[in-house]
Formats: sequence, structure tokens, C-alpha cells
Amino acid sequence: MRTIQISIGRIRLTCALEQSPTAEAVWQALPFEALVNTWGDEVYFRCPADADAEPDARDVMQMGEIAYWPPGKAIAIGFGRTPVSQGDEIRLASPANVFATCTNDMRALKTVTDGMLVTVERLPG
Repeated sequence: MRTIQISIGRIRLTCALEQSPTAEAVWQALPFEALVNTWGDEVYFRCPADADAEPDARDVMQMGEIAYWPPGKAIAIGFGRTPVSQGDEIRLASPANVFATCTNDMRALKTVTDGMLVTVERLPG
């Protein structure tokens, strides 16, 4: 299984990649750094991978899902309500490809602010 680490400040998220064209595109783009943006309880940042929307792309996420948002060429990590959420759902701005899952406590992302540096890299194994 291929794993990646997303590091923002002191936060380290270990994510297992799925078997998909998007996961492969992200894997091939590693390592990279970017500046973080926030949108409600969502952290997103530019990614040098290029992937189209997959047939199962969706805007409502489950806690721990890591997505690639094709319109913005960005990785989006929802961990709570966003401005477009209905109820307590995790809803991105538009459909995205889930390409990885993370078992870390995502609530730590509450401390992330716009402009922080994120590093995404492969983990050995």
C-alpha cells in the first residue's frame, strides 16, 4: 500500500492512497509544497497533479477522506462544515475525487490558517 504524509505546521497526516487514476497522478507529482487556504472547516491547496473528475466524484465527504478538486487543481481536506454544508455534512464547493484516506484526528486542522506552508511527500514502505 502506498502512503503519503501531509504536513502543515506541527500537524502530520498519514494517508493511504486508493487505486485510482487520481491517486496515481498525485503520487507521481510528489513531493511538493504549497500554501494553504481555508474555507470553513476545509483546508485546500494547489497540487501539481492534473486529473479529471472521475465517475464517482462527489461533493459530500466523510471524515478522513482526502480529495483532489479538479476545477482548482487542488487537494481538499474537509473536516467539518463549510459555507455550503447542509446540516453537519462535510461538503466541498463542487465534486472532487477521493484518492486517499487518513486515520489521524482531523480536528487538528482547526488550527490551520491561510498562508501556512504544506508539504506533501511519499512515505517509505
